[in-house]
Order: sequence, then structure tokens, then C-alpha cells
Amino acid sequence: MKNNTNTDNNNLNLLLSKIPSVEIILQNKNLKPLIQKRSRKMLTQMVRKVISEEKKKAYKNSRLYSAQERINKIKEYFEKENLSILQEVINGNGVILHTNLGRAPLGKEVLAAVQTSLQGYTNLEYDLAEGSRGKRGEIVEKLLCALSNAENSLVVNNNAGAIFLILNTLAKNKEVIVSRGELVQIGGGFRISEILEQSGAHLREVGTTNQTFIEDYEKSVNDNTAVLLKVHQSNFNMNGFVHQAEIKELKKLGKKYNLPVIVDLGSGTFLATENFGLKHEPTVQENIRAGADIVCFSTDKLLGGPQGGAICGKEVFLKKISQHPLFRTLRVDKITLTILQEILLSYLRGEAAAITKIPIWKMISCPLEKIAIRSQNICQELKKKDIPAFTKAGETAIGGGSLPGQTLPTKLIVMKPPCSVEIFSKELRLCRPPLLGRKEKELFILDPRCIDPSSDNLVIKILTSVYSKMK
Repeated sequence: MKNNTNTDNNNLNLLLSKIPSVEIILQNKNLKPLIQKRSRKMLTQMVRKVISEEKKKAYKNSRLYSAQERINKIKEYFEKENLSILQEVINGNGVILHTNLGRAPLGKEVLAAVQTSLQGYTNLEYDLAEGSRGKRGEIVEKLLCALSNAENSLVVNNNAGAIFLILNTLAKNKEVIVSRGELVQIGGGFRISEILEQSGAHLREVGTTNQTFIEDYEKSVNDNTAVLLKVHQSNFNMNGFVHQAEIKELKKLGKKYNLPVIVDLGSGTFLATENFGLKHEPTVQENIRAGADIVCFSTDKLLGGPQGGAICGKEVFLKKISQHPLFRTLRVDKITLTILQEILLSYLRGEAAAITKIPIWKMISCPLEKIAIRSQNICQELKKKDIPAFTKAGETAIGGGSLPGQTLPTKLIVMKPPCSVEIFSKELRLCRPPLLGRKEKELFILDPRCIDPSSDNLVIKILTSVYSKMK
């Protein structure tokens, strides 16, 4: 029995010894273009993965890959990794603020405006007037104050970081009173209650899921209460027998007990959403005007900018927050500040400037008639190439945890692929740039509202190429 085991081990070792070394595999001429495209180091990692798989295969069934199988496996890894490289995609999915696609697109105009500032050195922390060290983000903070009517403002890396920093500064080891109906869960499974707990503050829930009155807050105020927190339900709807305490009520209560009122808006906006056929979304300036001491919100949702978290409010609280050691760990870089500066300047120039320059507001404000014309034109061009396509009425979602349930009318492009819709969709995803749509039974759907009009010809080209290939 022992001899048989030794024989098996010897045979296996002999088999494994036939696997070429990493260096020899990398010398294969078929891998040279991949090395040139992505670097020798990246290919080395892929080769090692394939060798590891091959060894497992040898242990299992005493078989190695052929030389060609080995190269094909490496190429498969390369293609998969290549798809993971951050790149432009065409979003025909029908969700404007698509979290998986980077939320708010920044657009050519905004990027062109900031290109000069970003390609060399900038006065990030340098006072040109005094010739001395300046304050990072100062101009962006001033722009936020001008838009929100707040006394002061700060910018951090995202809104979860903003609420964490606020509570850690003002309520560590103390109680934060919040309605049960506002303990929301944000993207990625993160919950407000968990963020609050990690900040060192103690949660005190009041009211019920659907009904919370100002009296519920007052009954829970005690000597250890530090903050009254209101979390806007920006990513879900609650209808029916519901009631929430208003900012004005909370402000009156806060004044009575000397407690600051903090509002987490989630997706903050400076524009009146009802002007675009949507339900009214409380604006940042409305909350400040209503008496909130601090308002925080995301900068990459309805604001339409890069990822970040804005904090606007009273000077006395913002000063404490800015002096907290954690503020440095959450601060943003020159790229975020430069882009955000351009976005905020667009708002300050007025609504017309904002909807002209900021991509998400271009999409939201685009009339249905214009979208219908584009859809019809695309379908006509496809039909000229014997590709069956037609238009139908549909709805575009806002997405990104903003305006839940709210949609805008659109005109969809509908195609019946020559193969299964899953295969057709995958082929479109593998194009350069990838074209993303959605599936409805055996039909492939594109929503032009989320596609820049300048890409319409490219969309036709991609659809034609893939359709012809799949016939």
C-alpha cells in the first residue's frame, strides 16, 4: 500500500514538473501584445493563476493543459481584467443616477472647464493675494454658503463620512434622538443606525415606523441628549397613515433645550424639482431657512458633481467640526474641489445655466418631444440596415437614492435580437465603449434620455455591428 502511494506521488511530481515556468510561458509570442498593453507584472499574476489552476487539475485527474489551452486561459483572465479597467460606458439603462455606473456623469463641458486648472499646479492651499499658505477648499465652501444661505460649510469625501464626522464631534458618548421611521439603510447595506453607533453616539429611537410627533422627541430629551437628528427619506417612500415632525418644530424644541438640529438630506438639491415634473424634493436652502443648524448631503447625486459630502450650517458648529482630527482623514483632493467649484458656479449663474451645463439636469429637463425624435431617428437608421426596431412609451428613473418612485416620461428604443437577449446584451457590454440597456422578456430596451445625443450615431454603429455578428 505504501509503495502504491509513493508511486502515485512520484507520478504526480513528474507530471507537475512538466508545467513550464512562469518565465517560459511569458516568453510565448502570443502574450507579447498583452504584455505591451497592460505590463509584464499584470501578466505574471495571470500566468501564476493559470498555473495554480493547472496544478489543481493535475491533482484531480492527472491531466495538464495543452500549450494552447494554457495561453487561452491566460487570455481569458486578461479579457476579464481588461473589462474591469475603469472606462466610459453608454448608459441606456433608463436610470439617470446609476450608482453602479458612477452616479452623476460630469460631462465634457465641466471637464473642459477644469482641465487647465488640473493639468499643472494649483493654488489648492496657497493664498495668491497674501503670498502665503491658504485654506484648502475655501472657495468651494464660500460657494456652498452662497447657495445654501448657511453661515459656513465644509466638504468631505462622502455623505456617510459627513454624518459620521458631525456626530462624532457633537454627540460622542451622548444621545442622538431620531425617529424610527428615519433609520434608513443606504447603498451597500450600510445603515444610519450603524454609522451613528460607530461615531460613538448613542441612538435613542422615538415614535413609530410611520408616525412620529414632536412630542415623541420632547419626551426623550434628557441631560445626556446632544443632538436632534432628522434623516430625509431620500431613497424610499412611505405613504398612507404617516406623520413626521417638521424642521420648524424641531428647531423650536432644540432652542428650548439648547440642542442643535441636524438634517441628513441624503441627496441634496438646490433646484426646485417640481419645475421638472417631479415631486418636490426639500432643497438645502429650504432646510437652512426652516432652522436646521446643520444640513449634510451628497455632492454626486442631485447636485450632479463628483463624489463628496457637503456640510452646511451654523458657524459655531462648523468650526468645531473643522477642528476635529478626523476631518483631515475625510478631506477631499484638488480634483474633487476643482470639479465641485465649476458645478457650484453653474448653480450660482441660475437654473438655466445649471440645466445647460450639468448633465443630470440636462437629462431631467429634456422635453419628451426631443427624446421621441431621437428614438425615432435611431430606429429609422436601424431599419435601413434591416434591423427590426420600434419605439414605445416608457419611464426613466432618477435613481441613486434620489426621488424614490419618481420617474420621467421617455420614448424607448425596442429591439428583438437575432439571438437570446442575454447573449445580445453581453456582446453589447463587450463593445468599446460598452453599451448598456435592459431586458424585457426577449426584447432589448434602450432609453435615450440617459444617453448623450452626441453618442446617437455611435449607438447605431454598435447595435448594427453586434446585430450583424449575431445573425
